[in-house]
Amino acid sequence: MDTQVADTLLGSLIDGRYRIRGRVARGGMATVYTATDERLERTVAVKIIHPTQAPEARARMAGFVARFTDEAKTIARLTHPNVVAVYDQGSHAGLPYLVMEYVRGRTLRDVLAERRRLNPDEALAIAEQMLAAIAAAHRAGLVHRDVKPENVLVAEPPAGGTTSLVDSVVKVADFGLARAVEASAEEENGNQLMATVAYVAPELVTQGHADPRTDVYSAGIVLFEMLTGRVPYDGDRPVEVAWQHVDRDVPAPSTLVPSLPPVLDALVARATRRDPAARPANAGALLTEVQAARDELANPHSHTAVLRQVGDETAVIAQPTMVVAAVRPAERPAWARLPEGGGQRTHRRRAVEDEGLGARLAGLRTRIMGSPRGRLAVAAAAVVLGLVAAVGGWWFGVGRYTVAPQLVSLTKAEAEAQATRGGFTLRYAEPRYDEKIPKDTVLGQAPVSATRIVKGGTITLTLSLGPERLPVPDVVGKDFELAQAELTGAKLVPVKGSSRYDDALPAGVVLATDPKVGTVVKPGAKVTVILSKGRAPVTVPNLVGKNLGEARNTLAQLGLTPVETYKDSDKPKDEILGQSPADGTGVEKGAQVKLDVSKGPAQVPVPRVVDLPCQQAKQVLESQGFPVNIQLNPNGVARFQNPGENTPVPPGTPVTVTCL
Repeated sequence: MDTQVADTLLGSLIDGRYRIRGRVARGGMATVYTATDERLERTVAVKIIHPTQAPEARARMAGFVARFTDEAKTIARLTHPNVVAVYDQGSHAGLPYLVMEYVRGRTLRDVLAERRRLNPDEALAIAEQMLAAIAAAHRAGLVHRDVKPENVLVAEPPAGGTTSLVDSVVKVADFGLARAVEASAEEENGNQLMATVAYVAPELVTQGHADPRTDVYSAGIVLFEMLTGRVPYDGDRPVEVAWQHVDRDVPAPSTLVPSLPPVLDALVARATRRDPAARPANAGALLTEVQAARDELANPHSHTAVLRQVGDETAVIAQPTMVVAAVRPAERPAWARLPEGGGQRTHRRRAVEDEGLGARLAGLRTRIMGSPRGRLAVAAAAVVLGLVAAVGGWWFGVGRYTVAPQLVSLTKAEAEAQATRGGFTLRYAEPRYDEKIPKDTVLGQAPVSATRIVKGGTITLTLSLGPERLPVPDVVGKDFELAQAELTGAKLVPVKGSSRYDDALPAGVVLATDPKVGTVVKPGAKVTVILSKGRAPVTVPNLVGKNLGEARNTLAQLGLTPVETYKDSDKPKDEILGQSPADGTGVEKGAQVKLDVSKGPAQVPVPRVVDLPCQQAKQVLESQGFPVNIQLNPNGVARFQNPGENTPVPPGTPVTVTCL
């Protein structure tokens, strides 16, 4: 049976209002539970600070609670679709807690653990919403101080039915929480670094100072991780990682993923300048640059280089090679729309430039065509251009093309070898699962085989990941609604099975699953969830060592049914040797209790002593463990015995001998 030790808070009622239903996650600072607000009848998330995060002394604890309360009030004033709403705050068993909006989804950390890295359109879509939330906090005078994937929730799209992260709803959590904890830590231990070192800004390491540009730096590191699948620095100790942010510039994402366009390198570089003054002033300014970059990448037909101011230098960014899905301004929510005036000014300026260029070209034509030599030169040029156009037309229309080879159904190694022989370059699209095609086998190619392709051109391959298999997640000990959501999120179909009593887990909590937790199954497989009914109403008594009749009476009084099995034993006949279930186990009325009952010691035959002298007969019987009772003449000859010879009797049975 799959079980786990129940959390002591499960089922408890906090502040007479919030009924704890299940545990969602446990982090270094707090534990998050799902709960039911019994006053408003809605599901909420309750975050309770760990005891180790609060100072030990009562006076410092009171100060921590006061700071935590002030931060909670500030967060509660933030009203934005990308900020996890805070509904209430309080203290339970001396530990502060927050009551927040319950978001059905996963953290960005969970998404990256599954996907490793994201496509640029998904990364920029998530960054837009994340920065919109942080920008709202900056406008309210609040600095997050701990921007990282663990604090970014990727919720299900409002419309449902899609798996694209571009359509997901992103919400940012834990505004101000790190500040409250850090303030208490400073009182106790002096100024210490509380932010996660992988995302910490240099000024927070060297000076302990944080402002909106600190959040901008951390957001840039999160964008770097979404694009590359890793953070820029690592080390054996956290302090080594922290000082790398101070001493080194963040590398360009394209050094790790060469296919990324330069505009993303420039965007990450702007956000992660070591000098805070060189970064965008706040999250709103970085949001504008992210939106501009996304719109810039969404136009695959533009061949114009883009000039962007980076620090004191002007960087020239070439036309990107990767296309990001366009998001038309009309489709964006109001908080994410770009200003429209700049584009109108650009169109007017281009129109004026085009008019001037047309006038100059008209004057040049008049001067050339007014001279005989000019007209001859034009005719000769037309002939040359015609020949060039004919040759060029043949080359661009036929000569430079060949046919794409057949690579589908080949292994990755075979496809690469064949592409090398043909002089082609290979690119790989996102792989996908397939029930029939083995892993690392080509599922598809673009362009398809036998179609025209430029000699030495690029062929995009889609590889198989093989059959998709998923482990059954560990939902034991969780509320059914939470388990159902987790199983559904894991592409499995939860089915509520039968319930049974359990002495350890409260009613309504998942007791076990079928298949068991960790079993590898296909997507869409049904997982039967067995729920606990709580402790059973009848407790099985201890019957071992009692007589069978007494055991039967005891069970009958409790409404239980004995099931008896007799076994050989040295114990007296009808003595209870064992029982199942064991004593103390909870069962329902009418349940069967299996009893192992002793058959008694094995019987032995009585030896023949008739016709023996009486005293000799007594010695024979006593030597075999039989007590002897002599009747009439003790000095005579044995004429009768009871039990008779060879009669099987239990050891120690008395034998009567009549002597004459």
